[in-house]
Order: sequence, then C-alpha cells, then structure tokens
Amino acid sequence: MSRTTVQATRLVAAIALVSSLGSGTYAQQAPFDDDGDVAPAPPSIGADIPLTYFGPAPSEVQKELIGPHKLLKAGAVDLEAGTVTLPLYAGQMASGETVWYVVLDTDDRGNAEALGLNYAPKLTYADVGRAVRRGTLAEGLTLVFEAGTVDFSPERSVVPGDAPNFFPPKSLQPGSVGDNFYSPLVKIENAGGHIYNAPMIAYDVDAATLNRFCDGAADHAIMHDKVVSICPREGNVTLELTAGFSFARPVLYLSTEANHPAPAALEGATFAPGLESIHLGADDSLFSPVERIFVMVNGPTGRDNPHRQGLNSALSDKRTPLNVLGGIPTIATDYSPLWDINLGVWTQAAVDQGVRTRVTEEFQILGLVEDGWITGRDGGEYGSVGFVVNCPIVFRFL
Repeated sequence: MSRTTVQATRLVAAIALVSSLGSGTYAQQAPFDDDGDVAPAPPSIGADIPLTYFGPAPSEVQKELIGPHKLLKAGAVDLEAGTVTLPLYAGQMASGETVWYVVLDTDDRGNAEALGLNYAPKLTYADVGRAVRRGTLAEGLTLVFEAGTVDFSPERSVVPGDAPNFFPPKSLQPGSVGDNFYSPLVKIENAGGHIYNAPMIAYDVDAATLNRFCDGAADHAIMHDKVVSICPREGNVTLELTAGFSFARPVLYLSTEANHPAPAALEGATFAPGLESIHLGADDSLFSPVERIFVMVNGPTGRDNPHRQGLNSALSDKRTPLNVLGGIPTIATDYSPLWDINLGVWTQAAVDQGVRTRVTEEFQILGLVEDGWITGRDGGEYGSVGFVVNCPIVFRFL
C-alpha cells in the first residue's frame, strides 16, 4: 500500500468520527461521536472497488479542489480529538503582567505564508475605535500590549430554556471577560504596522503554574475555556475546535471571542468589549472587516437526526449547532475571522410543509429567506443581530 493510500485511509477513518465537536456549553466532551454528522462518506460506498484503490484527493494536487485541506498550517490538527495544537507565545502588558497568546490570522500576506497563518486582508479595516489594540515589539522578540486584559476566573454557565424552546437560555455567564479595552486584534506599530489576530489564552500567571497542565486537565479558572492542555516548557497549547459548514463543505474552526456575553457564553469564548467597535451588517461592502456566519435557531432536533442543526438542538443535546460560515480561504476571496452573526428562524409553514432541513451554504440560506421560509427573530427582518464572533478557520474536509 502506498504512503498516499495509507494517508487517505487514515483520513477517511478519522473524519468518519467527526460529528459533534464540543463547542462551549453545547458540549464539554471530546472526542467526537461516531455518527458522521459532518463527515463526508468514503468514496468506496456504492463502488465496485475498495477504498484502498482510490488515488489522492484532488485537494492534494490543487488546494482549491475538492478534498481535505489544512488552512491554519501553524497548528497540528487532531481530527479524532477535535483539537488544534498551536505555538504558545509569552508577551507582556506595558504594566508588566505576563500575557500568554496564540496567533491565528494577519493582514500581512508575507508573514501569513511564512508562519502558516490565515491571510485575512479584511483585518486592515478593523482598526476603528477599540477594536484593535496597540502593541510594540521589544527586545527578546517580546510583544508588549498597550492595554486590554482578561479575567479568566468566572465560571461559564448556560441554563437552557424550557423544551421545546431551549433558546433563548434562561441565564448565561461567559467563562472569561475582557476589560473595556480588550480585543484579540493587535497592531504592531514598530514592526510593519500590520494587524494580527492574537487571542489571549492566559493572563498574569507564571510558566511554572501553566506547566502543570501539559498533560491536560486544564484549569479554566486561569485560562481560556477552549484550552485542553497548555505547556510553556514545550511552547504549545492545545485548543478545542468547532464543526460547521462553508459553502456545503464541512469545516473546523476555533471560537475565541465575541462582542457580547450571550455568544461568548454559548461558544465558550471570551467576552471582548473592544469588538463592540466593529461595524456590522455591511458584509462585503467597501472597507467592511467582517464575513457573515449563519446561525439557525429552530433547526431540526434529535441527537440521531441526520438533519439536526441550530441553537435549540445544541442546547438540548449538548452538541455543536453546525453554523454555516461565509467565505473561507481557498474557496473565496473575502475571508475574515470576524463573523457577523445572522440569526435565522424557520417559519411555522416551513416546519408544517417539511421544508425545514439542515442548511450548509450561504446562498441556499439566502434563497430560503427570499422565498419566505426563514425569517429573523419573531418573524422580523432577516440579517445581522449585532453580534460578532472571532472564529478563525482551521481545517476544510472537502
């Protein structure tokens, strides 16, 4: 068996496990369940030849073609565990406190390619108000942040509503809360003036303390709720991923911040008040820093339902809501890690007539809105609800 065939076989075996990547309050546990919620079926189904006869995926020849592709190359993705392991960086505040952070996206194309980051040119237009912090590069390659800190001590909590309307929740509390100036975005003023997406993972804690969690059992009272393990002595941190779709392709992404306590609590992300300065509702317009993410409220429910999707489903069965992302690298030119939440509600007519199903791509959703099958909350106009989430893309399955 060739090396390529072995790799393909292992990949199919891994993605066959992908179904319900734990995300925030939706699910506290990994690994994935094994019911193939977002996993593409192996190509050998219905064929007269075994899986081992198939050649490499087209994406191995050209990344834009169909097949698996790791987008955030700086990280090592574990498909079975649903995690990504990234370089862990130590910086500091101007006032001296230690800042532990990761780097995921940048508007510097050259450095994105060199470091395996996502190239996100739209970040250039995020530099308004408090949305982008200032940083300077000091001696020893230390990034010094001018302002913006995070309190990781709150205990994350989400209490679902009563069945069948589990959303909206009765109460919620994000597990980490930034001060008024915190944003994951930082502009390094003395080293090119580029913007980096650099979420804070831990704050004002020493390396010796964090090294106790090199083998897991992360203490989320002192670090981000997405942390599975953290190890300064090895220079890395392992973070939990979330499953979703982009233009009908199953993807994995990392949720780290939101501009409001509600999506922050639901996603297991940090409430970042600085992101309140991001202008929403103008996706793809001139100078817009965002892309749209499509979140369904009342999609089909049932843990074993192959069409399950949405917030009601996620809050009832503790699995991902399977959100739909807009453009991502390799299949679109307008990627941004800043996602403008568009909240959709299936109408009663859609439910009664059997139109409601799982949706997986932007134009499918917009068509259903145009035809009147999906509306905004309480039958209102469909569109942005004023929430932005920082969700860098990590992996594309197809």
